[in-house]
Amino acid sequence: MIAPTPEARRGFILENTRLQAPPHTPELVLRLADEITPIWRLTEEALAEIGLPPPFWAFAWAGGQALARHVLDSPDLVAGKNVVDFASGSGIVAIAALKAGAARVLAADIDVFCGEALALNAQANGVGAEFTGEDLLDAPPPAWAEVILAGDICYEKPLAERVMRWLGAARARGATVLIGDPGRSYFPREGLVKLAEYQVPTTRELEDMEVKKTAVWALP
Repeated sequence: MIAPTPEARRGFILENTRLQAPPHTPELVLRLADEITPIWRLTEEALAEIGLPPPFWAFAWAGGQALARHVLDSPDLVAGKNVVDFASGSGIVAIAALKAGAARVLAADIDVFCGEALALNAQANGVGAEFTGEDLLDAPPPAWAEVILAGDICYEKPLAERVMRWLGAARARGATVLIGDPGRSYFPREGLVKLAEYQVPTTRELEDMEVKKTAVWALP
């Protein structure tokens, strides 16, 4: 079993990933898994045996890559603002927001491994982001958040419905809400505004095709 200490989690990440640039955001570098890293070959059963949740933090998912790309290309969306990166994973979106000039970024993910992954990835990119492992859905959206960014959040129906209600509440409070999504089954396109569309290189190990048409949407 993996020890629950931050040091043990950090060591596991360093041992099972390598520093590389995601294909759609080549100006960033992240510690990611690929076909030459050990974690890539671990099955769900093997992960469970060592006490590791599914390592979503070890991959640059299409929705996150598209959202990070959009933020980097449109820095005025976040520059000087207080930002929440919801379901942060590797931290790619949080790091992009900091690179684009955000005043504050809180990366949130209920997988505590994401805290160490974010710290390593932020350090590799010369930025510093805050992290929380609390489930933000258990409370109203933080009043201080001017922008909420969320990538790849609609892969399960109950979670998608819960997240969209929470994001809707944030928008009602006046926050800008942007979502990166590669056509997940439970993503509700109705009533949203498409801001951009990208062809994001990915891998058949993660997705159903090697390039995913991925859009960035805003809550109106």
